[in-house]
Amino acid sequence: MSRKMSGKADTQSEAASRQPEALATFAAASRSTAKLSPNGGLEITNETAPIPNDLAAQHDAATKVLREGVLKTDEGAMEAVDALPDRTRSHRKT
Repeated sequence: MSRKMSGKADTQSEAASRQPEALATFAAASRSTAKLSPNGGLEITNETAPIPNDLAAQHDAATKVLREGVLKTDEGAMEAVDALPDRTRSHRKT
């Protein structure tokens, strides 16, 4: 499906016709009289609580990942990342 580019800016109706559901959702949310709980409707559970983490180790792992991306050499990023706590890794089947 190709579209001829005329060089002109889209009209407001053309832009609105591409994502009416997003506009309608936003409009409905702005008119809603529902009230959120004081905490915004979010609660921390054992599954969603922050995992204790060593910020220095996290910083080191991030630095190694970025260095590997720039230098294209092995900086030990995989090992550093694997050493960090990871909620999703603990639930994987091996």
